[in-house]
Amino acid sequence: MTNTPRTLSRIDTDAPPFSPEPISDEAAAAMFRASLTLFRLWGVTDEQAATLLDLPRRSFARWKAEGPGRMGRDGKARLSNLMGIHKALRIIFRDPARGYAWIKAPNDAFAGRSALEVMLGGELTDLMRVRRYLDAERGLW
Repeated sequence: MTNTPRTLSRIDTDAPPFSPEPISDEAAAAMFRASLTLFRLWGVTDEQAATLLDLPRRSFARWKAEGPGRMGRDGKARLSNLMGIHKALRIIFRDPARGYAWIKAPNDAFAGRSALEVMLGGELTDLMRVRRYLDAERGLW
């Protein structure tokens, strides 16, 4: 066995910047359908659902009956955050019913307000705030 020194070669560590693929219209439609089930399980009214999706009440009612219409980046981001919230709750709570109930329970992290109350602020950042909180919580698991 000889001890010949090995030559080290430089490894390129410059990763390309992260650039997620845009959410397709088909994926957004699937997320919308899933959100309808989620809203039912959370006990969210149609008025509240319209606020969460930043849609006029009449548009939400039409989409609920006929399927979603054209959706912009904001709408797709809202749906993505709602799905992320649902996923995090399913990871944190083994019993799905506890996760569904958590949405309406007062929470010290939100100054005694529920996650739903925070999200009903109507801004995309309100949904993102709840998702970030849950992602941090599930990171401990």
